[in-house]
Amino acid sequence: MADVNRGNRPLSPHLQIYRPQLTSATSIFTRITGNAMLLAALMIVWWFVAAAFGPDSFATADWFITSYLGDLIMLLSVWALWYHALAGIRHLAFDTGHFLEVEQAEKFGYVMIGGAFVLTLITIIFV
Repeated sequence: MADVNRGNRPLSPHLQIYRPQLTSATSIFTRITGNAMLLAALMIVWWFVAAAFGPDSFATADWFITSYLGDLIMLLSVWALWYHALAGIRHLAFDTGHFLEVEQAEKFGYVMIGGAFVLTLITIIFV
């Protein structure tokens, strides 16, 4: 049976009604960084497989990974790894009932973002 009132019903609230929040943005970005780290993982696998196939294959893979684009992808993946790890710690804290107040959750989000940058710099300096 066709719904004759379909066009008259209100739509679900969407982006034009809700104000973007830091907590939702960091949660969404956690999912994005988790998927984006696959690119670096595939590059590393390609590098190992190319090493098994011989010097010519390895030279091609090594050239790409050590190029500016490869270095940028690896740098961003290090940041994504730290961000994703800190997001996991945040979710563990949320699961135990800590930092659930809006102000605390937002502060934790800022700490998570800043912490990922600091840990990335430390990783670059010492590795």
